[in-house]
Amino acid sequence: MPDALKPVLNTLQLWGMAVGLVISGIYFGWSFGWASAGTLGFTITALFIAAMYATFIFSFTELTTSIPHAGGPFAYSKRAFGPSGGYLAGAATLIEFVFAPPAIALAIGAYLNVQFPGLDPKMAALGAYLVFMTLNILGVQIAATFELAITLVAIFELLVFMGVVAPGFSMANFVKGGWSGQDSFSLASIPGMFAAIPFAIWFFLAIEGVAMAAEEAKDPKRSIPIAYITGILTLVILAIGVMVLAGGSGDWTTLANINDPLPQAMKMIVGDNSGWLHMLVWLGLFGLVASFHGIILGYSRQIFALSREAYLPAYFAKVHPRFKTPHRAILAGGVIGIAAIYSDELIKIGGQTLTANIVTMSVFGAILMYIISMLSLFKLRRAEPGMARPFRAPFYPYFPAFALVGACVCMATMVYYNPLIFGIFVGFLALGYGYFLLTGHHRASAMTIASLASDTA
Repeated sequence: MPDALKPVLNTLQLWGMAVGLVISGIYFGWSFGWASAGTLGFTITALFIAAMYATFIFSFTELTTSIPHAGGPFAYSKRAFGPSGGYLAGAATLIEFVFAPPAIALAIGAYLNVQFPGLDPKMAALGAYLVFMTLNILGVQIAATFELAITLVAIFELLVFMGVVAPGFSMANFVKGGWSGQDSFSLASIPGMFAAIPFAIWFFLAIEGVAMAAEEAKDPKRSIPIAYITGILTLVILAIGVMVLAGGSGDWTTLANINDPLPQAMKMIVGDNSGWLHMLVWLGLFGLVASFHGIILGYSRQIFALSREAYLPAYFAKVHPRFKTPHRAILAGGVIGIAAIYSDELIKIGGQTLTANIVTMSVFGAILMYIISMLSLFKLRRAEPGMARPFRAPFYPYFPAFALVGACVCMATMVYYNPLIFGIFVGFLALGYGYFLLTGHHRASAMTIASLASDTA
């Protein structure tokens, strides 16, 4: 009998995962969008992306509850478009979830460097990988409970940040140069708003990772819709509040190209030596850790699911005999992420920071996966109208159509502004497809074994 995951997660833990996977995007990464769009231009971009994500999540939940599988988008696309569709969605999701953690790990290093200037941020990032890979290996129940706890602390800290900086908020600060460096909107502002799309996506990137815990949910058909819908509402409220208040705290241009915008924004209000600042740095780490820890869980389940069906080597489909976690998959994704952290010359492209380029690579994977997932939803509605759908996308076909069109706009824009990173992204997909073509006989064997196991059961 093949290795299996245990269904142990409840609704509250899944909500914690939905918010925790994403919440680091509110602590850092998004402010790079100010560099090209300005505060007002980026606000327009962020609202568009928030609408895209809201409609996507309502639509994606139909797939997640209909096909509760650790592979998430891989499983949906495989069912809709066959093995090649499964490969493309699985590879895109894998790139998203493997490249997001090194960016978050670097931000953890940057936050710690505020407190300990002599600490090398990359060494801190490496340490974060070692600690949280170990925690994920120890068991999903432990990992999910820890994820919920640190997510609650991270939300509390964002509320504290907003409360502390709100008295010093100035609308004049927020709107100054708010249209790509200009005080008033013009057609010249529009390109910057499009260029900022990946950093607006970073606000919400990886919320779909809850789908990869579907096999480990006690009641996925009920708990996953609740977790997704309440999760996206929580994130939208927090993201808008933090972005607006940080932008009005002082000269926002000093926050546009750094990994720790919230501590630096708070410095403008309370000064360098305030106890509030030190609390923000320490508790702010919980937000980064929540996403880092949660995405490790997400990438490991994706590697596990792809390996279980012979899209990746079967070696990574093993579950730890004691802890019942995909330990080899956890370690494999960690090796790639650590290599990315130390690959400055390879990844530092186009004059952007290492973190910005890693974020962009991760977003390419996410957007491709969103496109394929929405296409899968439309295909399965037509091809399998009788399939059990415990949750149906509201306002069908308008919600999934808006999400699909929005994702296509994002992809076209990102390709235009990031051609070199897109080239590397396509290169990864091509290499993976070569492996996919060479290993077709392994997938045929895996299907035979799975069929025999099903018949025996």
